Amino acid sequence: MQDSGQLGSVTTRWNRYRIIVLIGICCGIQLSVAWAAEWSLLPSIGVKGVYNDNLILTPLPHNATYGFWVTPAAEFAGKTERLEVSSRIAADFVSYYGGEETQYTNVFLPLTLRYKTEKDLLGFSGGLTRDNTLMSELLTTGVVLRFTQRNQWTANPSWTRSITEKLSVLSGFQLNDTTYDNGLSLGLVDYQLFGGSGGLLYQLTEQDQIQLTGSYVNFHTTNALAPFRASFPGVNLSLTHAFTETLTGVVHGGPRFVSSSTQTVADHIKAQNTVWLFGASLTKKFESTSIQVNMDRDIVPSGFGLLIQRDRAGLAVSHDLTETLAASFNGSGFLVSGITDVAQGGNIPDSRYFNLTPKVAWKFSEWWKADLSYTYGWRDTDNSIDSVSSNGTMFMLTYYPPKLAFSN
Repeated sequence: MQDSGQLGSVTTRWNRYRIIVLIGICCGIQLSVAWAAEWSLLPSIGVKGVYNDNLILTPLPHNATYGFWVTPAAEFAGKTERLEVSSRIAADFVSYYGGEETQYTNVFLPLTLRYKTEKDLLGFSGGLTRDNTLMSELLTTGVVLRFTQRNQWTANPSWTRSITEKLSVLSGFQLNDTTYDNGLSLGLVDYQLFGGSGGLLYQLTEQDQIQLTGSYVNFHTTNALAPFRASFPGVNLSLTHAFTETLTGVVHGGPRFVSSSTQTVADHIKAQNTVWLFGASLTKKFESTSIQVNMDRDIVPSGFGLLIQRDRAGLAVSHDLTETLAASFNGSGFLVSGITDVAQGGNIPDSRYFNLTPKVAWKFSEWWKADLSYTYGWRDTDNSIDSVSSNGTMFMLTYYPPKLAFSN
């Protein structure tokens, strides 16, 4: 009875939190409209056709899948001398046929706020994302989950205060509530994540910045048959160096001290572990080309109901061929392992995943744009005999009505 009461209390709090986030989104947009010296609204509607010979990256016999997407969207921006508000509200109405016959709707309700004073910078990013597990979650974690819809509410407020011209104090909070449609029947569990961080940012020279932060994160499942909870405080040191005006590098690293507990029917399992996180990135910009190379190790939550260690390396290249024609390439590779071994469905095997996506975009008129891309995906796990791969193509046509812009 006590556990039911606690669960009800948590559910009530998070329902209130979701309402607060929605109110914040609406109020942020309304206030920016009322106060902004400049604001704009850019609507669009896109139609997309897709084909994939192994949509869910399964080793089992399967048929190819083809689909049809309709994506209405609206980009909003408002700005005053101190306040900046931006959002891109969108929905995907998706129909798949063939190997995976299904229909679903993705919803994106993000909000970004920035408010500046002489010494302070207040920020907020968050909102609601409802999408498929093989979309943003796959590209974040590198873990292939069962094919279902994910609902994720996030809120990330931050505050930066300038102490001197070179020294600033940083603070931030992280809130995340994630649920899955029919999750338990698919071996997925809902979870919540809370965290906070604080630190110092110092401008060593015109080219160099150093940042030292301490953080604490708490993760727990909300509907698992074997409840799991973990926390991982840590320290991170980051150095940013501008080699030139067009070449910038960042390196960072530090330890995380992971403590976890799993409550089973017969036992209460506890574990402790130290994980060293690190990362580096290099960004180069030319007149019509930009290149970014990055690699990092991070701790990320998973729908399997545990924390995973994700090693990721990526390359992103974009090039403007002409004023109306652009080409890009994105590639990333993942090495994934479970920091904690016990999850809803048992142990999580080590896995490897990478994807490559070349893309061409052509803005053939003021209001029309066409996109064509190809995606290759590859997946391998320790408990599988053979690796699996997928080949997908996408063609999208987007119409942009005239932009609405006003100023006070």
